[in-house]
Amino acid sequence: MWKEFKSFALKGNVLDLAFAVVIGAAFGKIVSSLVNDIIMPVIGLLIGGIDLKSLEYPYRDTVLKYGVFLQSVLDFFIIAFSLFLLVKLAGKFKRKREEADKAEPAPTREELLLTEIRDLLKDR
Repeated sequence: MWKEFKSFALKGNVLDLAFAVVIGAAFGKIVSSLVNDIIMPVIGLLIGGIDLKSLEYPYRDTVLKYGVFLQSVLDFFIIAFSLFLLVKLAGKFKRKREEADKAEPAPTREELLLTEIRDLLKDR
């Protein structure tokens, strides 16, 4: 059973997934910092110094913190847009690589010989 687990855990797909999760978590921290430390203060200034997280609505015996919800929605859209740009950029590099791979390869030795023979027959 240990051998099976070891072979499963060390497969390329599992390791790739583990790296993706770690990088995704780090990316999430970066985007959260971008939102909380740069974007939200600017938005707060533009809308009159309001902090979205402090927005709430008292209702009977409870308080509805709709500002926290709005902040989460804004975080989601910024993260989604960042990932969209990242995927678009990766796609652009992939297309360039595919175009370079599609470039006509150098003719083989046989092709060169056949071309030479064809040209000699044309000249006759």
